[in-house]
Amino acid sequence: MPSFSAFEAAAPELAARVREQLGAATHLTLATLRRDGAPRISGTECRFHGDDLFLGSMWQALKARDLLRDPRFALHSGSVDPPAWQGDAKVAGVAEDIEDPNLLQELNGEAAPDGRSHLFRLDVTEASTVRVDEAAKLLIVEVWTPEGGVRRIERT
Repeated sequence: MPSFSAFEAAAPELAARVREQLGAATHLTLATLRRDGAPRISGTECRFHGDDLFLGSMWQALKARDLLRDPRFALHSGSVDPPAWQGDAKVAGVAEDIEDPNLLQELNGEAAPDGRSHLFRLDVTEASTVRVDEAAKLLIVEVWTPEGGVRRIERT
């Protein structure tokens, strides 16, 4: 699976927009899969560290248990209402459980009261942004996959 840095190397301009949108708000929306395959959405935060994108979680939270069972995810940036809306970003892929206590402490900060929490490195299989042009007349969607590269879709 491509790391976020592999996505950045393959599509630097799009990756910069995705990184900007994911960093524009603290609270993001994470989609995971429940045991029965139904979708679950959860509020979450993410952090870039080095060349990778990470997501933390309280110990045994439902989203963490979902990712441990089935690591597929979709992450959506925060969004605001127009006219302040500057666009959205989405990243989908596979989460890897990281058990490095030093990295966990560095990225998650204070541990939970019982001293435990989860940390996942996010591998990217798809990334996209949605925005409007400067005149606010054209919707621009850009999508990247490792197999297809960057694709741009414009709608009026």
